[in-house]
Amino acid sequence: MIGYFEDIAVGDRCELGSFTFTAEGIKKFAGQFDPQRFHLDEEEGRKSLFGGLTASGWHVASACIRVMVDDGQRRAEQARLRGEPAPSWGPSAGFRALRWIKPVLAGDTIAYASEVVTRRESKSRPEWGILQVRNTGTNQRGELAISFLSTVFVPRRPTA
Repeated sequence: MIGYFEDIAVGDRCELGSFTFTAEGIKKFAGQFDPQRFHLDEEEGRKSLFGGLTASGWHVASACIRVMVDDGQRRAEQARLRGEPAPSWGPSAGFRALRWIKPVLAGDTIAYASEVVTRRESKSRPEWGILQVRNTGTNQRGELAISFLSTVFVPRRPTA
């Protein structure tokens, strides 16, 4: 979902990519950022209410950001190869309504997507538009695992 604000409509959806959570990756992330027993040890994970080695919710959210950035870079490169300008999106103004709906276990692959929920022009920065986007991650069984709303600044098309 790269482009100028004027090119984006409410309901536009973008499949961003996927990420597979390995036992090694889950433990490495958890060891550094979320060292709870069910993220660090298979047996402890099996004994937990999750039933297996479970990725930290922050790991699942971080992987979403990774695939978003990768998707944006890929789309920008495709635009450059076509000889088109690739607008550079602005920063995120934050997120809300973060929900970890299903645990992500070692071996799960999460497919991430974004859908535009609202759009408006910025009053204080007329060269930018503001989108609210619902980001989701769905596992290989079709179960929603994560959902959150993010707000992002998107450049307006330059005028002559």
